[in-house]
Amino acid sequence: MSELPVVVIGAGPQGLAAAAHLTERGVDAVVVERGASAGAAVSEWGHVRLFSGWSELTDAAARRLLEPTGWTEPRSGYPTGAEWVSSYLSPLADALGDRILYGTTVSGIARRGRDKVIMSGRKAQPFVVHTVDQDGRDGRILARSVIDASGTWSLPNPAGADGYPALGEAAASERISYRIPDDVSALAGMHVVVVGAGHSATHAVLRLSELARREPGTRVTWLLRRGSAVNVFGGGSGDELPERAELGSRARKVIEAGAVEVVTGFRIAEFTQDGDSLTIIAENGQKISGAAHVFALTGFRPDASILREVRIDLDGSLDAVAGIAAEIDPNIHSCGSVGATGARQLAQPEKDLFIIGAKSYGRAPTFLALTGYEQVRSVVAHLAGDHEAAERDELVLPGTGVCGGTGGFDAEGSSCCAAPAPTVASGDRPLRGVLS
Repeated sequence: MSELPVVVIGAGPQGLAAAAHLTERGVDAVVVERGASAGAAVSEWGHVRLFSGWSELTDAAARRLLEPTGWTEPRSGYPTGAEWVSSYLSPLADALGDRILYGTTVSGIARRGRDKVIMSGRKAQPFVVHTVDQDGRDGRILARSVIDASGTWSLPNPAGADGYPALGEAAASERISYRIPDDVSALAGMHVVVVGAGHSATHAVLRLSELARREPGTRVTWLLRRGSAVNVFGGGSGDELPERAELGSRARKVIEAGAVEVVTGFRIAEFTQDGDSLTIIAENGQKISGAAHVFALTGFRPDASILREVRIDLDGSLDAVAGIAAEIDPNIHSCGSVGATGARQLAQPEKDLFIIGAKSYGRAPTFLALTGYEQVRSVVAHLAGDHEAAERDELVLPGTGVCGGTGGFDAEGSSCCAAPAPTVASGDRPLRGVLS
């Protein structure tokens, strides 16, 4: 088994970092990537600027691997997703060379000759990583260990408030998007609705507010499921990532200026279509009519289907790795208050199988690249037999300025750190006229 490689699923930031650490420790690695290039998922949101600076976006072992190639490390600034790929992920993939298999989709992971039920002799068998290439041909890769860094990008959450698509959501799919928009000019003069409370939704609202400023008649409505908008605006001056603080500050300003109307406590139950527009109906019967397009940016969830024949332990609430769930629960923690999560916490019942990166966080929205790099460092140290390094905690996260997590779901309270939110409409009473 020691002669077999470690298979890493996904050539994103954490997958490539895992390959760099494995290479540095002299362990053979094979990275399986379904896209045509490294950072394929990041490239899909390449127009979005990150709120993390370059110092939080590169991994130490990756930098050491890149240095002999003549690579110049970006030192300052806040890159877009496209710049993250071109200035770091692509050069790192080039340095890893033929360790990466592109255009290859993992269809399943198992133990050789044993389905999930069989216990006898299980740990002595290598993993079998089942693949399908871009021509539809099946393949198998034997591995001593598997690191699943496949992320969550392929499975966005629906707009429906109960975790399932709302009534009529599938039928209205041509007018509902689940990604941060780039060019929104085609929506000029229309009523556009954004659903979600995270940074992706904030990015979309800001982009659309610029359109509303330039194009009279453009209306932007921001729907929040929670009864308060407080945490949307972040920790202000208490946030140790200035660009993240600025994101919340800009959102506050466009709302106070009347460019965007925020409606709290609006939990979507149904979409109905009337010609070229949608009516959005909340669980309490509240309606928003005349929406030309909806951006449902309500987070992502992991796809565990490739893991169905191995033994895994995921938290029943978050779909996160069970060993870290209590440390990352967004009901309690912000992304600056989570503890370190290393190999011991990430270990699965299936020996030498690890789920890392955004996928390890399940539905929790508090993942940062820094956390993923620390996961990689610890997991690879464990696989290499360096258990002292695996147990070490080297993670230092920037504070958010928000105390604890998301707070009450229904209450219109306020965070103990963030400034009070501007007055917004509530889904429990009729909407005021949308300001433009």
